[in-house]
This record gives sequence, structure tokens and C-alpha cells, in this order.
Amino acid sequence: MPNRTLRPPKRTPFIDILDTGIRAGRRVGLADPPLFDKQGFLDRARAATGLDDFGDPWFERPMAMLLKTLQREARLNAVGEWAAKLQTHKVLCDRLWAQQWFDRHPEILARPIPRPIVIVGPMRSGTTRLHRLLSSDHRLTHMRSFETISPVPKPDFTFGGPDTRPRLASRIMRVARLANPRTLTIHPTGPMEPEEELGLLVNSFWGMKNEAQWWVPSYGRWCERQDARPAYRQLARLLKLVGWSQQASSLKPWILKTPQHMLDLPALLDVFPDARLIFTHRDPLSVVGSTASLAWNQTIIYSDEVNPHEIGREWLRKVRKQTERMHAGRARLPASRMIDIHYEDMDRDWPGTMRRIYEFLDLEIEPALPAMEHYVSRARALKRRPHQYSLEQFGLTPDRVLDQLEDYVKTYGVAVEDRRAALS
Repeated sequence: MPNRTLRPPKRTPFIDILDTGIRAGRRVGLADPPLFDKQGFLDRARAATGLDDFGDPWFERPMAMLLKTLQREARLNAVGEWAAKLQTHKVLCDRLWAQQWFDRHPEILARPIPRPIVIVGPMRSGTTRLHRLLSSDHRLTHMRSFETISPVPKPDFTFGGPDTRPRLASRIMRVARLANPRTLTIHPTGPMEPEEELGLLVNSFWGMKNEAQWWVPSYGRWCERQDARPAYRQLARLLKLVGWSQQASSLKPWILKTPQHMLDLPALLDVFPDARLIFTHRDPLSVVGSTASLAWNQTIIYSDEVNPHEIGREWLRKVRKQTERMHAGRARLPASRMIDIHYEDMDRDWPGTMRRIYEFLDLEIEPALPAMEHYVSRARALKRRPHQYSLEQFGLTPDRVLDQLEDYVKTYGVAVEDRRAALS
């Protein structure tokens, strides 16, 4: 719930201690200085894996742009430089291993992805709740959190054998909790929880995860001008690899969701031409404030020089761009392939709203209801402190947000809370 705190929250002392340690290690030669050259990263990944085929080389363009903006814009601290280096190296190793899996097992890429169910909506608009409710249905296939962090099994992976990826995900989440526990309050998760496929886009150095993690607005705006289809083709390949490693039936529809799809609907529909889309909508005062808060709480881990008003302006612009792109992209979809769902309807009557969705999907809901009810009960029991934020923390006002998103509100009949209440 929004509050009147005008200063956004700070990170924990853990990052300052770690940052001091890394800088001290550099001074005495125990840690390498950061190097953000693309070729150096490519060479180190090849040396680490003994492989040299990264697949479609298109990824090098967004990679180069991201590295440039990390160096010039992100104002990274030592922890941020270290994390960027590790993440870049991991993505490149994953690409090399993925291509090795495709070469060894051509049946992976032969797997169909029939009629996926894609949830499309702004951050903080209830997409996670809807995704996890649908993921309760055993007739559908979903990704788990450890798979979006590490979509590619290690080369020695065998069915039924040990898999180190859940342990890695658990360690990463423990570090995130130490760095800033609010990030997991805003988006509670665990290694085995259903999760979105954003990591599959990160595999191409693509998507808003990078923008929400680091202050890289030039990278984000550059991506908005590019053709996203190569990133979505790689997403589909990795989705087939994930399904194969799960030994999931390729006849079961996938449930997909990430706010990135709002920007890239043409690419999504080209790669998944029979997709069925569920559009989620929420009051933009909550969407923008909550999104800015999420980006702020992640970015302050990696930089000591983050301006909350810059964060507010950029994510207001981004939400507006998302809604404009989403509206334009829907023109390609027949009415029978999409449905609109409002956040407050899910709050007020989630079973009734889910019945509407299942009618749209032409599925019987009764077999799924017990698991959905279990999820709702568990989510309530595990709910931590509410996510607290305010527009004023990020230099925004309700009037400014609604002026920018008036078309979205009117077009989709989005309910907006009283402006005075938004200030309380």
C-alpha cells in the first residue's frame, strides 16, 4: 500500500561491506579490475567451456550496447561491476552449452510449442498471481524460478540425476535477501516456484530485466528501436530445452508471462502465431509507483549514485511506451484470441475471474480449482510485509501519471483510485 514516506528506502549494510572488500582486493591484486569489452567476454566464455558456437550471433548487438551503457551510464559500484561481470559470463556460457545440447539432441528443437497461453501486462498488474494460479493446473506447463535463472542444464545433466541449478538459485536468493530484502518482499519467490521466462530473453542480452537491475536508459531506448524477433526465436529454442529437461509432454500448453511482451507483441506473435493472450490491467498510479519502487530497490544494490527522480521519470515513460506498443500490437489479434482481466476483479473474486479465463481457454476449471485454492491459501500464509511505496518518493504526482496514461485508462476502462487517496 502506498505511504507518505518521501525518501525511498536504502539498501542494507551488507553491500557496503562487500563493496569495500572487493575494492581492497583490487588494491592488493586479489581481484581483477572490471573489463567491459565484448570480445574479452566472448573469449573467456569459450576458454571456460571449450566450446565456440554461441548460436545466432545477433545477440552480440544488444550485448555490446548493454556493456557500453553499463560502463558509461550505470555508475556501478564495485559490487555492481562484479555482478555484471559474473552475469555476462554466465549468459555466454549458457549460450554455448545450449548450442551443444541442440547439436547433441536435435529432437529438442523438433518439440512443438502448441497454443501457448501468454499473460501480457505491466509490472505489478497481477501477472504473477495469475501466472501462479494457472501454473497450479497440471494440464499446463510452466517454468520454475531456477530455470529462468539457469535455463540451460550443465553438460553432464542426466534425467533423474543431480541438478545443481536449484541450489544455485537458492544461493542467489539468499544473497539478494542480504543485499536488499525488500526485493523478495516485492516479488516473493523460491527456487521451485513458478516464474516468468524473462531469463530466456536475458540469454540474448535483451529485455527490461537489465533496465530494472541497472541504470541503463540508453540501452532500453536502443532496444525499443530494434527488431526483437531474434531474441524471441532464442526464447522459443530455450523453452523447448527447458521442456525437454523437465521431460514435460510437448502437447501441454506453456504458460508464459513477462511485461517485456507489451513492447514486443509483433515478435511474440511471429514466433508463437497461435498464442492465446491474457491482458492484465491495473490503476496506473499503482503500476508506476510500484514499478519505480521495484527498479529502485534493485538498482541501489549495484550503484551508489541512483537518483530516485530519474527512476520515476524513466519508468513513467517506460510504462507509457508499453501501453502504446501493447495497444498497437493487439490490432493483429482476433477477439477470439485475447481476453482482458482487471486487477480489482481478481482481488474481489478470483474464482469468478478464473472461470472467465478458463471459458476463454476452452478448459474445464473444476479439475484445477483444488490446487488453485491451495495456492491462494499458501500465498496468504506466506505473505510478508506489504510493499510500501509512494509516487512522491520518485518525484511523481498522480496528476502527472494520469496525464501520461489517460489514453490507457480510457481505452481499457481501468479503474483509478481517488487521487487524494493516492497521497495517503
